[in-house]
Amino acid sequence: MRMARWTRHHGRAIGAAVVGCLIAFRASYAQQGEAQVEVPKAEQATAEQSAEPGKQETRPDLPAPRLPEPRGARRLSPQYPIWIDPKEKAVLVDGQICLREGMLEMFACTRNTKEHESIVSAQTKAYLVHAGLLSLGAEAGHPVRFQPKVEPPTGTEIEVFVWWQDMQGKEHKVRAQEWIRDFHTKKEMTYPFVFGGSLFSIDSESGKRQYQAEGGDFVCVSNFSTAMLDIPVESSQSNEELVFEAFTERIPPLGAPVRLIFKPKLASQKPSADRNSQPNEKQPNEKQPTG
Repeated sequence: MRMARWTRHHGRAIGAAVVGCLIAFRASYAQQGEAQVEVPKAEQATAEQSAEPGKQETRPDLPAPRLPEPRGARRLSPQYPIWIDPKEKAVLVDGQICLREGMLEMFACTRNTKEHESIVSAQTKAYLVHAGLLSLGAEAGHPVRFQPKVEPPTGTEIEVFVWWQDMQGKEHKVRAQEWIRDFHTKKEMTYPFVFGGSLFSIDSESGKRQYQAEGGDFVCVSNFSTAMLDIPVESSQSNEELVFEAFTERIPPLGAPVRLIFKPKLASQKPSADRNSQPNEKQPNEKQPTG
């Protein structure tokens, strides 16, 4: 009974905080006389089947498998499987395995974007995760900066876990780093992820401000100036210089449903003058990596 009261109380408080963050997220980039922030409509899942043998599992437009909703968590969107767990102080997002072998630029991308270089395809919009992290007390720093010199991303450290069930129904939970292998040492990645917070740019045709992480730069292992989460060290996104690859033997089969868990490490957070509560504005003449 006591736990139920605690969950109801804190669930309402966190829900209000998320709503406030979403409103602030949009309003802070909409000045008087300018267009509002564009929030893309939810994509419709498609049940098309691949006509090419052997390619069906890798197609990003296949409908994502469903997992049971997490107990005690509060849903953040009616269109996407994303929740906040008030007890664990974490953002939960469902997705599926989209790659098991090959070089990586991301650990996870948003659905139907960069599945060819990501292990997990997350069924969400990046701005929803951003707002959820803010509501839990995380602070966005800045994405990588390329000029006048390279500055690695900064921000609250975010622990990223993956939860899934195997064919026997046994539950597993691992750190994202355990699925990422250094191409040279063949050991799992040791770098943490930080909340760089991506940035906004203005669409030249519509005049609307757009959150750049929606292009797929969601949880990166190569530095992108549009990344929401990135690693806090210089890491090239050039095809010839990629550092990380999928740790194939540790990753479930293609198409397997998984749940990403984003948990801010607030106790170890270090102050930084660069940190802001919102994504960054695009800097003039900033290098824009290609993905």
